[in-house]
Amino acid sequence: MTTIADNPRTLQRFCPQGVEDVTQAIAEAHAAGRKLEIVGGGTKRSLGDPVTADALLDMSGVAGIDFYEPEELVIKVRAGTPIAEIRQALAEKKQHLAFEPPDYAAFFGNPHAIDTIGGIVACNLAGPRRIQAGAPRDAVLGVEAVNGRGEFFKGGGRTVKNVTGYDMPKLLTGSFGILAVLTSVTLKVLPIQPQEITLLASGLADGKAIDLLTQVLGMPFDVAAAAHQGGVRAGPSLTALRLEGFQGDVAARRAELESLIHRVSDVRAIADEESRTFWRSLRDLSAFAPDPGTCVWRVMLPATQAARVAHAVGGEAIYDWGGAEVFIRTAVDKIEAQARMLRAMADEAGGNACLFRASPEVRKRVSAFQPKPEALHDLGMRIRRMFDPKGILNPGKLGVASNGAL
Repeated sequence: MTTIADNPRTLQRFCPQGVEDVTQAIAEAHAAGRKLEIVGGGTKRSLGDPVTADALLDMSGVAGIDFYEPEELVIKVRAGTPIAEIRQALAEKKQHLAFEPPDYAAFFGNPHAIDTIGGIVACNLAGPRRIQAGAPRDAVLGVEAVNGRGEFFKGGGRTVKNVTGYDMPKLLTGSFGILAVLTSVTLKVLPIQPQEITLLASGLADGKAIDLLTQVLGMPFDVAAAAHQGGVRAGPSLTALRLEGFQGDVAARRAELESLIHRVSDVRAIADEESRTFWRSLRDLSAFAPDPGTCVWRVMLPATQAARVAHAVGGEAIYDWGGAEVFIRTAVDKIEAQARMLRAMADEAGGNACLFRASPEVRKRVSAFQPKPEALHDLGMRIRRMFDPKGILNPGKLGVASNGAL
């Protein structure tokens, strides 16, 4: 393995092939006080503030499935393992990662990049099924990682109960690599449901669509996804609800749900592969991929406030998770004014606004993440210093927020 000392004056890419290599690279960087940018497949390098580093730590070589026990619904994979490889292995046993990890390669303008499990867990990214199955944080049973001193450690295990001290799986999930570098994760998997149907209603105003989604999610339909595509868009709006399960059960829920939707809109159904294609496109924000020069905001807030906040900004909007997660595409001009308005409105509603996609220049002017309250910021910094005292891992990734999901 090439070491940092080989050429300290240039930005190098270190490609570890195992835990020992990762430990060595980080220990050397810690001793030298040099900063490392952590990358896997490279699909999410543009997510967050620009990182200022002396070298790249490329985790794509730390890949492979350590074990997979379908009967126990558990899989352990190394951090650099492509999501596609995991999906294929699980599909052979009719199982999947229920939180639906998104593929943002095309969205971020890098269609040839490869999503890895380490990046998904580090960013805690989930697709439409989050409302039913939870996020990566809910699926991660155990982690193995190397902290900013170059020390290897483990947390959790094969069951949720096997956790002592810090809840390491939850602490590292969503930390954006600023605490430690994940080397492997143990995940809970679930069976793929035998049937999938999506009901589609068109033409609903955003507020009415969110009201419908909120009403449906409060009823015993066991909806597996609830989304709305609206805002300022060329075509009519589209409201979608997904049902999964055994054929008879899905048919019964479908009939009741269609009757409810008919009160406000016409409704049509798509099934199985057509339905999966629809949700895959929505999950990956494919509608926003063709124009990477535009900015996209990700706003998290109570669904009842979603339409009001999105309309204040303007632009095309994708409401997911029943309206609790909103992606808004806007032009780059007036981005500072948008940031002030959006973050004030989101904060008032008890949420936050993230500049999810923008050029590095824009992200230097407008921090990607909404600043945290001082007490939470200070807590996050104290935890970071415990794991990475010199701040060598992904420096600047979380900008002024400094603590991400902490």
